[in-house]
Amino acid sequence: MSDFDIVIPTSGRPQLKRLLAALDAMRDRDGDRGDAGPRVIVVDDRPRGVTADPLWPSGAAAGLVSAPGVEVISGPARGPAAARNVGWRASMARWIAFLDDDTIPTCSWLAELSLDIRRAPQRCAAVQGRVRVPTPAGRLTDWQRSVRALETARWATADMAFRRVALEQVDGFDERFARAYREDSDIAIRLMSLGWSLTRGARTVLHPPRRSTFGMSLKLQAGNADDVLMDRLHGPAWRELAGAPRGRLRRHLAVALAGLTSALSLSLGARRTGAAAGCVCLAGVGELAWARISPGPRTWRELATMALTSLLLPFWASAWWLRGHARVRRRPRRLGAVAAPGRAHGLPAAVMFDRDGTLIEDVPYNGDPDRVRPMAGARQALDELRRAGVPVAVVSNQSAIAHGRLRWSEVIAVNRRVEQVLGPVAPWLICPHRAEDRCSCRKPLPGMVLAVAALLGVDPRRCAVIGDIGADVEAARAAGARGVLVPTSRTLHAEIASAPEWAADLPSAVGLLIGDR
Repeated sequence: MSDFDIVIPTSGRPQLKRLLAALDAMRDRDGDRGDAGPRVIVVDDRPRGVTADPLWPSGAAAGLVSAPGVEVISGPARGPAAARNVGWRASMARWIAFLDDDTIPTCSWLAELSLDIRRAPQRCAAVQGRVRVPTPAGRLTDWQRSVRALETARWATADMAFRRVALEQVDGFDERFARAYREDSDIAIRLMSLGWSLTRGARTVLHPPRRSTFGMSLKLQAGNADDVLMDRLHGPAWRELAGAPRGRLRRHLAVALAGLTSALSLSLGARRTGAAAGCVCLAGVGELAWARISPGPRTWRELATMALTSLLLPFWASAWWLRGHARVRRRPRRLGAVAAPGRAHGLPAAVMFDRDGTLIEDVPYNGDPDRVRPMAGARQALDELRRAGVPVAVVSNQSAIAHGRLRWSEVIAVNRRVEQVLGPVAPWLICPHRAEDRCSCRKPLPGMVLAVAALLGVDPRRCAVIGDIGADVEAARAAGARGVLVPTSRTLHAEIASAPEWAADLPSAVGLLIGDR
């Protein structure tokens, strides 16, 4: 099995033939064929009425699709984020390399990708390739300058290799980003918030700009709706993390408001107000047009395109911004892909508890069952969940095992005593590792939360985690579950301030989860 697979979402653009031909030549040269080399997974994301036809009806290109190691699977036709999720979940490799279907990898790309992966630090979630946009000498058109920005874009998935375990931890790309815009920044920020890093590698792909059409600059304004979603999910600091400049939205809003004010005022007979607002609008349009024309080639075609689109662009951008706000009102203000499970689905599918400091008093390195003392309200909270038919489980970090201060038999004896005092709990999941072991199960990573959900056969997004420190809440967040903090004397003020929900005691925490019906 290869260390990596290659996933290529496609909408059927003809450039895909060129990309597959380049990969095919590299695999022939390097001898990476069949089981010996990486799989190339092409996600055909065209609408269902189109995907009945093959990507290429005949010829050499069709042979590339049927070549060993190349597989075409159907996508959901809901945009590149959803298509990438289908692609990486179809792979079993440790790393998944995503390529846009209009890129051209250089002749050494496969070898350099392998080297980038081997050099990646242990806590590196993704390695970004370098994108070069070949452009003609001299002044560039507005569209060529827009595409050339990919060369300096941070975390662009035109060429990005992700560690599989990192994708699993954040449940892949957020499919609410239906366009090829901001879904890459979103997943990068979510990974960094969990302690992962992202870096640039040495490999390079070419990204030739397509021939521009009149509506391309207007079509790009749909990204303003995605920026609203980013603000809602990550707060205003996301732009700094993603290296995304604010752009001209505020000017577009001012120009559009002036234009609408002018039209309304004139229709109501307020000519002076209408004329003044109209002058402001035209001045803004003129400034925008010149800002786009001055660095360009200033051909007649470019001049006409810039003049007409600059007149429409402020209104188009403002409309998409308003549409983004209308949609985001129906979306949760939290990191993740779904609404808080308890609120969205009534009863949670399962509730997981931390052990020490949550269900029982925290006695450091306790291996003595006789020292088990339940926390106030623990039995009442558990019984309430049992009466409601909600499974209860325990997820507990026990690094004392790795440090040699406790034996597994002692931890198991304490767990049995907990069940004698508080009633049956299943399953029990224990992480015996130290923080420096870099395991995926130690909270705040979501490994144990995901494992409990798998054992119970439920969606982790419909589960909840109750604990006394920030790591418990972060593990829930990373798994897409609902996290409730029940503070104790050892809970930090910052952990309380950052918790999405908290309760004074365990019965109150359970009330939050099952009282929302």
